[in-house]
Amino acid sequence: MGSAVFYHSKDGETLDEIVWRHYSAEIRGAVETVIGANPGIAALGPILPLGTRIFLPVIEAPKEAESLRLWD
Repeated sequence: MGSAVFYHSKDGETLDEIVWRHYSAEIRGAVETVIGANPGIAALGPILPLGTRIFLPVIEAPKEAESLRLWD
């Protein structure tokens, strides 16, 4: 997913919206990971204050599960 970045929230943005855009909605658990990387951010409420600095870490996309064939 590239490199870690810092992002400053714009007026009316929510954390899940920012995470969805940054990670292209491809990674399960990304919001929880970003919350863990930004202590106290959840206490700011659903709509982030303007200019909130958010660390968006590198999150590896999970590997595709290998399919299992029961019969040939």
